[in-house]
Amino acid sequence: MAPAAANATPVPITAADLAPWDISIMPDGSGLPAGSGTAAQGAQIYAQKCVACHGEKGAGGSASGLIPKGPITSINGGEKTIGNFWPYASTLFDYIRRAMPLGQEGTLTNDEAYALTAYLLFINQVIPEDTVL
Repeated sequence: MAPAAANATPVPITAADLAPWDISIMPDGSGLPAGSGTAAQGAQIYAQKCVACHGEKGAGGSASGLIPKGPITSINGGEKTIGNFWPYASTLFDYIRRAMPLGQEGTLTNDEAYALTAYLLFINQVIPEDTVL
């Protein structure tokens, strides 16, 4: 039921109301939307929408770096990166699509999110540069 004002009759949530929020992606990739992208495409998008916070080639800036500086030695979240902690395409795609860019969350197209995923996996040496996601 949708939240209602005090003393108001609750309004049932319809399937249409839920559809924009029903974007779950499972670790095995089920739920991924149509689209594709490459590391080369992602590099261009990264330069436009990500480098200001995450630095050149994911080295870090005002936001955390996206490539490991070494092995994880503590529970410090700043040490956990794509390359040493979560090199999973489905998780990375889902996070990028939902949460990036900061302040403009949800504005990336599926193709942009795929391309950024490919680029980040490539710079973390998880996939070859010519891989199409």
